[in-house]
Amino acid sequence: MDRRKYLKTLATGTVGALAAPALLNACKPEEKKEAVNAPTIDRTPAELEHYNKLMAEKFFDDHEMKTIALLADIIIPKDEVSSSATDAGVPDFIEFIAKEMPRHQTPLRGGIKWLDLQCLKKYNASFVECNSAQQIEMVDEIAYPERAKPEMQQGVAFFNLMRDLTATGFFTSKIGIEDLGYAGNKPNQWNGVPQEVLDQYGVKYDQHTLDVCLSFDTAKS
Repeated sequence: MDRRKYLKTLATGTVGALAAPALLNACKPEEKKEAVNAPTIDRTPAELEHYNKLMAEKFFDDHEMKTIALLADIIIPKDEVSSSATDAGVPDFIEFIAKEMPRHQTPLRGGIKWLDLQCLKKYNASFVECNSAQQIEMVDEIAYPERAKPEMQQGVAFFNLMRDLTATGFFTSKIGIEDLGYAGNKPNQWNGVPQEVLDQYGVKYDQHTLDVCLSFDTAKS
């Protein structure tokens, strides 16, 4: 399994379809007017105020954001299948998550500082100042928990968090959803309960249901 397929599998466990409540009963046309006031997925005024407040704030500095972008593109690089993590806006997603879920702030900021310290010791440069080969060499030391040395465990925890956030951010973006091939919910035709099941229980549809609610496929009748 290649890296992108693995991350798809990882993301599938956390990415689900969101749908607003379906309040409209298609079988009762007289109730359609009520659907105008049905709840939607639009933000409430309080939610919008909270969102705008978070968007106006800045948590990571420029150096930290550049480090996050480099790591995200190492985790999900651009290839012949799809675009990269930064193309999908993953660094901005991680910035937002850090503000929305403050519990991630110390692990992320501390992880970046830990990564820079290791690179300074090994290459005499911060992670973003290292060349590509050095960056990959450093990542290889923390990307595989079962192979990582004991002294690299803080880096392992940081990279695991970065990998999870990168996969979530990418596969909830427009680019990532297209990469998954997710089509979402689509209307279909329901032909009702099979006649043999109705006969088994001695029930049948009333004429209104037959006329309004069901659309039988005559080709299968």
